[in-house]
Amino acid sequence: MSSSYRLGATPLSDNRCHFRVWAPATERVDVHLVESDGRVSLDSHGDGFFSGIVDDCPIGTRYKYNLGEPGEFPDPVSRSQPEGVHGPSAVVTTAFDWNDGEWNGIPREELVIYELHIGTFTPGGTFEDAIARLDHLKDIGITAIEVMPVAQFPGRRNWGYDGVFPFAVQDSYGGIVGFQRFIDECHARGVAVLLDVVYNHL
Repeated sequence: MSSSYRLGATPLSDNRCHFRVWAPATERVDVHLVESDGRVSLDSHGDGFFSGIVDDCPIGTRYKYNLGEPGEFPDPVSRSQPEGVHGPSAVVTTAFDWNDGEWNGIPREELVIYELHIGTFTPGGTFEDAIARLDHLKDIGITAIEVMPVAQFPGRRNWGYDGVFPFAVQDSYGGIVGFQRFIDECHARGVAVLLDVVYNHL
């Protein structure tokens, strides 16, 4: 059953969560639920994979993986790091109430791309602040926004080229929900979104 789940924390019904991690250099992995100080051992499935379902683990729960002697670490495939790259990971959902069902993209020959750094585009440096300026970009003829890397990095603002968690959206920018809202608002204005990713810098 565990192989049907993706790596990381996958929320389930009834405030349960499935955890799956690849840790080939250890014989034991526990999930440490930070707020309650609860610890749950994950089952080994061979080839370095550990997984298990944890009860009383709703969306927002913060956790780390305990590997025994080496200590505790955030989830390497974390989707949220609300306390920064060294803090605990958080259980999140990727579900979102999208309003762009009619979005069909833009033909390549019509792309007028504006490269945008979320942290410096506005004084506030968040997705929400950037949304407030989308109409201006639309008015000057922009049809696509290339968002510079937003994978979680150390600090509050950064060029984004030394991301630590490639699957987590930078918390100081507004995290996963902020990015989803930004994309939805761009599509509502007929503006495409391209994402700059820099996996080779990991």
